[in-house]
Amino acid sequence: MSELNKIALKILSNGKGILAADESNGTMTKRLESVNIQSSPENRLLFRETLFAADSMTDCIGGVILYDETINQKSSIGKTIPAMISETGAVPGIKVDTGAKDLANSLDEKVTEGLDGLRERLKTYYKLGARFTKWRGVYNISDKYPSELAINSNAHALARYSALVQECGMVPIVEPEVLMDGDHSAEDCLTKTSSVIQKCFDELIINKIDLAGIILKPNMILAGNKSKNKISNDEVASKTIECLKKSVPNEVPGIAFLSGGQSEIEATENLNLINRNNDTNFIMTYSYGRALQQSALKFWSNDIKNIEGTQNIFNHRARMNSLAAQGKWSIELENK
Repeated sequence: MSELNKIALKILSNGKGILAADESNGTMTKRLESVNIQSSPENRLLFRETLFAADSMTDCIGGVILYDETINQKSSIGKTIPAMISETGAVPGIKVDTGAKDLANSLDEKVTEGLDGLRERLKTYYKLGARFTKWRGVYNISDKYPSELAINSNAHALARYSALVQECGMVPIVEPEVLMDGDHSAEDCLTKTSSVIQKCFDELIINKIDLAGIILKPNMILAGNKSKNKISNDEVASKTIECLKKSVPNEVPGIAFLSGGQSEIEATENLNLINRNNDTNFIMTYSYGRALQQSALKFWSNDIKNIEGTQNIFNHRARMNSLAAQGKWSIELENK
C-alpha cells in the first residue's frame, strides 16, 4: 500500500467523508450575505472554525478542503487551521485551481486554470499541512455540449494537476462536474458523464498517475434541474452506479460525490441508496459543501455567538451523511 493510498483511505474509510469548505471569498460572500451576515475574513473564519471544532469532525469527517485564505489563518486560540483539523483526526486539504474560465473556440464552455506556478504553490501548501488537494472541471449539458474540446481540455488539465500533486506527496481529488443546470434527461446525464469520466482516466493513465492514490469526486446521475422528467431516488442510485462501473478503473480506492445543487435530504438519501446497492469495490462517500453546511449557516446567522447550537445542527447533518455512506440512513432518523 502506497503512502498516497493510505492517505486516501484515511479520508474515506469507516463512514467518513469530506467537508468541502473551500468556497472562494466571492462564493462565501454570497452565502453570508444571503443570511444577512457581513463577509469579512473574521466572519468567514468564525463560521468555519465553529464547524471544525464540532464533535462530528472526529467520527464523520475524514478530510476538509480549505481555501487559500483559510489554510493561512489561525484559530481563535492561536492554532493554525490545518493543525486544528489534524487534531480531530481529519486530513487537511486545499483547493488549488484558480477557477473556470471561458474556453477559447467554445466560449459557452469552461476550462479550469491554475497550472502555472502550481508546483511551487503545492510545496507551500504541503509545508502548511495539506495532504490532499482539489481541482474542479465543469461541463454543461445541451444538445451540443459538452464538446469534445471541453472534455479533452479539462481532462488534460486534471491529469497534469494530478501528476504535480502526487509528485509533491499529496492525494489529488479529481472533480469532473457535469452540471445539473438545464432540461436534459437523466439518460443524457448518464451518457455524457460517462464520456467525461472515461476521458479523465485516459489522460490520468497517459500521465502515469497512481490511480490508487487519487479520489474521484463526480456528480450523481440526475435529470437537469429544469427537466420535466425527473427520476426516482432508486434510479439515481442505479444509474450512478452503472456510470461508475463502466468508467472508473478498479484501482481507484474511493468516490466522494459532490452534492451539486441537491437539497440536504436529497443528497443524503441518494448517497444512502447508492451504498445499499453498491456492488463495486469502491468506497462511496460524500464531499459536500452546502449539503453539510446550509442549515448550520442559517442557524448561525441568527446568533453567531451560539456556537453549540450551530455545531449541533452540523453534527446532525454529518452523522446522517456518515450513516448514508454506510447504507444505514433512514428518513426516520432525521427527526430524532
